[in-house]
Amino acid sequence: MTSPVPASRIPEAVHRRRWAILGVLMLSLLIVVLDNSILNVAIKTISTPAPVGLGASQGQIEWAINAYTLVFAGLLFTSGLVGDRLGRKKVLLGGIALFGIGSALAAESGSPGQLIAYRAVMALGAAFVMPATLAVLMNVFEREEQPKAIGIWAGGVGLAIAIGPITGGALLDHFWWGSVFFINVPIVILALILMIWLVPDSRDPRPGRLDPIGVVLSVVGLVLLVYGIIKGGELADFTDAKVLATIIAGLVVLAGFVVFEKRSDHPSLDVSYFKNKVFSAAMSAIALVFFALMGVTFFSVFYTQSVRGYSPLQSGLMLLPLAAAQMIFAPRARLVVERFGNRATTTAGLVLIAATLAAFATFEADTPIWLLEVVFFLMGTGMAHIMTPTSVVIMQALPREKAGSASALSNTFRQVGGALGIAVLGSVLATTYRNGIEGKLGMLPPALRGTAAESIEATLGVAGRLGPRGKALVTPANDAFLHAMHVTALCGVGVALLGAVVTALFLPGRTPADQAGEKEGELVAVGD
Repeated sequence: MTSPVPASRIPEAVHRRRWAILGVLMLSLLIVVLDNSILNVAIKTISTPAPVGLGASQGQIEWAINAYTLVFAGLLFTSGLVGDRLGRKKVLLGGIALFGIGSALAAESGSPGQLIAYRAVMALGAAFVMPATLAVLMNVFEREEQPKAIGIWAGGVGLAIAIGPITGGALLDHFWWGSVFFINVPIVILALILMIWLVPDSRDPRPGRLDPIGVVLSVVGLVLLVYGIIKGGELADFTDAKVLATIIAGLVVLAGFVVFEKRSDHPSLDVSYFKNKVFSAAMSAIALVFFALMGVTFFSVFYTQSVRGYSPLQSGLMLLPLAAAQMIFAPRARLVVERFGNRATTTAGLVLIAATLAAFATFEADTPIWLLEVVFFLMGTGMAHIMTPTSVVIMQALPREKAGSASALSNTFRQVGGALGIAVLGSVLATTYRNGIEGKLGMLPPALRGTAAESIEATLGVAGRLGPRGKALVTPANDAFLHAMHVTALCGVGVALLGAVVTALFLPGRTPADQAGEKEGELVAVGD
C-alpha cells in the first residue's frame, strides 16, 4: 500500500506556469544584479575627468556603489514585510518601476554627488524587488522542487554577472558613461509587462507590523560605519579622531538596533531566528563570501584596465569564466549537496574562494592572462557551491508564509557583506596604495601630491596632464597598486577562511529536506 500523495497548496493554474514565472522572476533579478556588474566595468570611466567621465575620486566611486548597497540592505527588512502585507506582486511591480526611474536619472547625472543620490533611488526600488522574487518563488513551487528552482534562480545571478560587464563594455565603447544605467530602462519595461501577465499575487495571512524605528537605526548605523571605514581609507589613517568617532558611533547605533529589535513586539529583524546555529552559519557564509568577492571585483577592474591596459569591453569579457561557472554549477549544486551534505559542499566552496583570492596575491603586470581566466572560473565554481545550499537552508528554515522575511534576511546579509567588503577592502587598497606611492611623488608640485596619491587612476590622470615628464610615474604607480592588490587579496583570504571555519562547525551534513525525504522513503517502503 502506498501512502497518499499530499494535496498541493498551490493552485493548478499557477503550478502549470511555474517555470515561466521563474523566468520572469529571473528577469527582474537580472536588472538588479546587472546594474552592479555593469557599474564595476564603468568604475574607471566614471573616475576619468569630464567630459569622458565625472572625475569621481576613489572614495566617491565607493559611495556610488555603497549608496546602492546600504539603502538596499537597510530597507530589505521592511520591504519583505510590506510584500508579505500588501502582496508580493504589487511590491514587485512598484519596485521595478522605481528602479527604472532611478536608472534614467542616474544616466543623466552631472556630478558624482548626483550619481550617488540617484543610485540611492535605484536601491530603494531594488530593495522591494529582490525579496519579492524569492518570496514568489517559494509560493509557486512545492517544497520538493524548491532546491532546483533556487539553484536556477542562483544561476540567474551568474547570467547577470556575464551580461553586465560585456554589455557595459560594449556600451562604453560606443556611448557615453550614462548608457550603463539607461540600459536598465527597456529591461524594466519588459519585466513590468511580463509580471502583470504571468505572476500571481501572494501575501502573509498574518503579516507583522512595520518597524520604522528599526529601519532608521539599521540604515543610520550602517551608513556611519561604512562612511568611517571609507574615510579612514581616504586619509590612510584609521586613528584619526573623526574616523574613529564615526566608526564607533555606527557600531553603537547598530548595537542599539539589535537591542531594540529584541525588545520589539513587531521587529523588522526577528533576532530569535539566529538562535538556530544552522540558520546563523548560512547567513554568515553568505555575508563573508560577498565581503571577499565584492572587494576583489573592486580591485580587479583597476588591475585589468589600469595596470594591464584592457578596454572596458575586454575587461568585461574576462569575467565570462566566473559567470559561466555559476551558470553551469549553481543549478547542479543541489546534487552535490545530496551526495556530500551542506557542510562539506559549502566549506569546500569557501576554501576554493580563499585559494582564488590567494592567487590574486601572486599576480604581476605580466602574469599570463589565461591564469586570471582560470582563477575567475574557479571563483565562480566556489560561489555556486556556496550560494545555492545556503539559500535553500535559509529559505526552508522559515514557514512558507514568511518567505518574504527569509528572502529579505538572506539578501540583507549579502548586501551588507558586500558593502563592508568594498568599504574595508577598498580602504585597505587605498591606504596601502597611498603609503606605497607617496614617496615617489616628489617631482610633483605639493598641491598635486595629495590628489595623485588617492588612487592609481588619480596618479595616472596627473601623469597624463604632465605629458612626457609624467611617464616616469607610470611604473611606480603600477608597482604600488600591485603591492596594494596583494595585501588586499590576502585580507580577503582570511575572511573566506573564517567563513569556512564557521560552516564546517555549524552547517549540517545533510539538509532538513534530505532527511525528511529519507524518512518519507522509509515510510513508503514499510507501507509497500
